[in-house]
Amino acid sequence: MAEDTQGSVGAAAASNPGQVERLVRVMHILLSADGCPWDRSQTHTTLVKHLLEEAYEAAEAIETADRAGMVEELGDVLLQVVFHATIGESDPEPFTLEDVAAGVADKLIGRHPFIFGTDQQRAGHENLSAADTYVTWDQIKTVEKSRTSVLDGIPIAQPALARTQKVVERAQRGGLDADGLVGGVIGYGRAADDGAHPGGPTHPSGQIESDAAAPSGSADIGHELLATVLRAARLGVDAEGALRAACRDLEGAIRHIEAAHPAQPPTMNPEAPDPHSKPNR
Repeated sequence: MAEDTQGSVGAAAASNPGQVERLVRVMHILLSADGCPWDRSQTHTTLVKHLLEEAYEAAEAIETADRAGMVEELGDVLLQVVFHATIGESDPEPFTLEDVAAGVADKLIGRHPFIFGTDQQRAGHENLSAADTYVTWDQIKTVEKSRTSVLDGIPIAQPALARTQKVVERAQRGGLDADGLVGGVIGYGRAADDGAHPGGPTHPSGQIESDAAAPSGSADIGHELLATVLRAARLGVDAEGALRAACRDLEGAIRHIEAAHPAQPPTMNPEAPDPHSKPNR
């Protein structure tokens, strides 16, 4: 990178309070002909894993109330947006960061007619609850996207636990009997395993009965997780976040034990690992 280019960015940082603009300028330099070889080799596809990693790191900082971490990790998420937008400028169908920002601003305005709409649209909506506004958002989005199913728009790549809860909540918002549906899926699977007529161990109300039997395979584990996600949805609990919190508790317990016995190096029980898993390199 040319020395005068670096100097100009530094000078701009000192005189221009627009730090988002500064970030955009830095990204353009990195992707220029004299820029960073690694950055220049990236594509929208190769950056997907980094976008996901940064989002998870931001989530961890938020959930652990790490304020300094939040600033850093949200900055890394912003970097990914700017990175994609800068690459997008050279796409066959180009787009810019301005296009990205304009799109989301238009979306926010369009989905809040009770705030940005006409006098008629705003009338009578002064005391809307958060739940009411969520319903309005959902209804407008369904029309905008021409959706024909409550499941339309749920990302397939979303982690399984979070995606399952989204499916359950969408079914509930669509007026479907999520309890009965989940109970039916579990009952059908167990009946198929037993060779019995598919029925489903559910109460007349559709509530899932507990099963004290030990799981016999991956299908049973999947059904138990499905029932747990349904319970989380009923309680208004984010199942994915709850599991992350529980996992942090487990990690804390492990590190506490390790700290109490520093002279003992970590050892791996050769019989413990999952035969399908690969060792960390």
